[in-house]
Amino acid sequence: MNKAELILEVQKLLEKECSKAEAERAINAVLSAIKSGVKKDKVVQLIGFGTFKVANRAARQGVNPRTGEKIKIPKSKTVKFKAGAALKAAA
Repeated sequence: MNKAELILEVQKLLEKECSKAEAERAINAVLSAIKSGVKKDKVVQLIGFGTFKVANRAARQGVNPRTGEKIKIPKSKTVKFKAGAALKAAA
């Protein structure tokens, strides 16, 4: 399911209460809130759905696949998602 299909599904679930534009604004608002929550608090936990968490990646050695040359990959941050029990049960 892509974002456009998710918007249509939300609109369908809310039936006459929601237009496609309103469903899109709702999805965008939720995604924006998750982004700002992860940026601010480093963890966003949605009970029954899952947890978004900032994880640190250590610096490491890598290999350029074209040349075979060794390169240094600097440390970085990423966001990891761990599915909750209800989401796992629904899969």
